[in-house]
Amino acid sequence: MRVFVTGGTGHSGSYIIPELVAAGHEVTGLARSDTAAAALSALGAKVRRGDLEDLDGLKEAAADSDGVVHIAHRQDLLPSGGMDAVAAAELPIMLAYGEALAGTGKPLVAAGSIGSPGRLGRPATEEDPALFVGDEHKGTLRVRNVVEAAVIGLAERGVRSSVVRIANIMHSTTDAGFLPMLIALAKEKGFAGYPGDGANLWNAVHVRDVASLFRLALEKGPAGKYWHAVEDGGIPFREIAEAIGSRLGLPTVSIPADELMVPGYFGFLANIVTQNYPASNLITRRTLGWEPAQSSLLADLDNGHYFSAG
Repeated sequence: MRVFVTGGTGHSGSYIIPELVAAGHEVTGLARSDTAAAALSALGAKVRRGDLEDLDGLKEAAADSDGVVHIAHRQDLLPSGGMDAVAAAELPIMLAYGEALAGTGKPLVAAGSIGSPGRLGRPATEEDPALFVGDEHKGTLRVRNVVEAAVIGLAERGVRSSVVRIANIMHSTTDAGFLPMLIALAKEKGFAGYPGDGANLWNAVHVRDVASLFRLALEKGPAGKYWHAVEDGGIPFREIAEAIGSRLGLPTVSIPADELMVPGYFGFLANIVTQNYPASNLITRRTLGWEPAQSSLLADLDNGHYFSAG
């Protein structure tokens, strides 16, 4: 299969491309710079120069492919416009893919997130639709639900579209995201903090397992479906803090609710770390045959690579 990939040099993309290449697919990655082009070539992909603002170019690339994997987003918009601007820029991209792929039955697999709070006191499942987005959700990850809903809606136009909802924590030896931020906080404060009793549940997945799920969704996923890239579906936040504290030789401390908000221990992360995110992967495993095979989050923290810099 000839596969067009955006975001191929990012954390997940740099694992997804080798996964696709190893499975025999011919991958072309989008690159906006010489550096990105060189990185894509090193991963085994062909290079198409361009950017996410060129909708005609994206449509052409999608039409020339047998399938599309979309992982990229406009990170440059985050400082000035936040998630609202990122989602607003991404929606036209999905609609452009829809124009290029309508009626073809070709796959479009887009990256999503488990980032909405748990539903009805139970783990989120793949059958749960994207939650409604209102004015009260501006500035949160939930505003991107309109993008995910648009992708799923393309199934009605003859696109084999699906969304891979990625766990809140995607860990690996090359992780530069949420876990390193928590570790840096613990070093700065002299203790590993958790909100309240720390019983709120978080989910996690290894990036190599994310890559295998994208491949399976591309190869055989039916249209109009959500998939859950979740291995650890419900880890108490306190256990994550305890693992970090143990590796750093620091105490683990509860942060009371009245001390959580800015400029408290978690700073701008306060509204995120207090949420509850239980999620199931049962439908994904049964439908696609996906079985996470990499280290769990707590085992990966115990491997030591997150703390190798001291």
